[in-house]
Amino acid sequence: MPAPVIMVLGTASSVGKSVLVAALCRIAARRGLRVAPFKAQNMSNNAAVTADGGEIARSTAVQAAAAHVQPTVAMNPILIKPEGQRRSQIIVEGRPWRTLDAGAYWRQREELWGVVTRNLDGLRARYDLVIAEGAGSPVELNLKPRDIVNARVATYARARTLLVGDIDTGGIFAQLLGTLALLEPEERALVTGLVVNRFRGDPALFADGVRMLEQRGGVPVLGVVPWIDDLGLAEEDAVALERVREGPDGALRIAVARLPTIANFDDFDPLAREPGVSLRYVDRPEELAGAAAVILPGAKHTLAARRWLRERGFDAALRAFPGAVVGICGGYQLLGARISDPLGVEGGGGEEAGLGLLPVETVFDREKRTVQVVAESLAPWAPGAPLTGYEIHAGRTNVTGGAALARIIRRGAVASADLDGCIVEEGRVWGGYLHGIFDNASFRRAWLATLGWRPEEPDATLDPYERLANVVAGALDPLLLDQLLASG
Repeated sequence: MPAPVIMVLGTASSVGKSVLVAALCRIAARRGLRVAPFKAQNMSNNAAVTADGGEIARSTAVQAAAAHVQPTVAMNPILIKPEGQRRSQIIVEGRPWRTLDAGAYWRQREELWGVVTRNLDGLRARYDLVIAEGAGSPVELNLKPRDIVNARVATYARARTLLVGDIDTGGIFAQLLGTLALLEPEERALVTGLVVNRFRGDPALFADGVRMLEQRGGVPVLGVVPWIDDLGLAEEDAVALERVREGPDGALRIAVARLPTIANFDDFDPLAREPGVSLRYVDRPEELAGAAAVILPGAKHTLAARRWLRERGFDAALRAFPGAVVGICGGYQLLGARISDPLGVEGGGGEEAGLGLLPVETVFDREKRTVQVVAESLAPWAPGAPLTGYEIHAGRTNVTGGAALARIIRRGAVASADLDGCIVEEGRVWGGYLHGIFDNASFRRAWLATLGWRPEEPDATLDPYERLANVVAGALDPLLLDQLLASG
């Protein structure tokens, strides 16, 4: 008998669906269930790499970690990575499939629906419970006929469906009741509960609101989940960058360039979580003033990011910047002497002079490297420090000077002795391809120390997945939660 499916739908994007799925995955896992997350289609440039080298959305990998299982491409069979200019790279079952505009993509929906159902069926055969996530709103009426991620998945799986709204943005009654009203009768019949998310203050103050939602909606409210500060989990959407909070006065300031089609910006979350560090995403050169370091992140369209830097006036500002300058993945390429895309791998291709801060040149190839990596640091601030992370890039970079950042020990299951990255000016300017490099505490803290940061006592905060599960479980009706998680 296939495993039951819980479907988490939202009234809009960024209402907290991904975080709620992660919470439910950990709650179910603590009850001894083998649980898997699932999102049929994700649109994000924040990607993770599975053990077999496939690409999935970073948020799905976070949910798998919450469930205590290894992430697989079946958990996110379709990943759309926007490249700008109305084009996106489509990742199907972990591998690049095609680069399409929106119209061409939606014409493939029936073929892609078969990918969705095949992978969902496979998860239901291997796990006790699958917790699926929708995307955006399930009642965007102009898009609904092409839906392969929201109500169509719920209907196919006969899923126990939750509808989540964000009270912090206002209009919670319109969000939840309006969405219920626009669902088709067979879709609405699957909705077993409503969740009011991100409530600030005492939830008892919303008791009247709960009664009104239940009376008008005809569906029980599973719970009122409070706002959770500094959760420490990777965000899926770049919208989250607008909610980044700066540290206290006197904190060490690090600026991250908010490039167009910014990718894998969760690379820098570990920096932001360090006490005494303030991380800010910037899009104007004057915002670099007072920063100890500036980081160029990855971008889905590196040549477009290069032009953006020039047009915004960052070239002169970065060359004159007195602090540390760092590039990760696409940012590493941008710091080099030249970037060439003769095959049009990203957008229309072409060639651009880089910033010239590192002695490296990059040429794009059609083959994308996606692999988990084990390495050791060669950086002077952390020699020999163990490193783990992953690579996602089509560029091949030739290093003509400087020192290497890291030695690769293993890519996937294959031993390696390759060098990665480049360091110049005694460590002031450096870059490399390793996503997740700042997740490695000894490397991260040693680099921050070179900027003048002084570590405080180790943070004894509860594991973020456990903290999240505790908060959410405490906010939900225990009887309704038991019914939701029942394995039969």
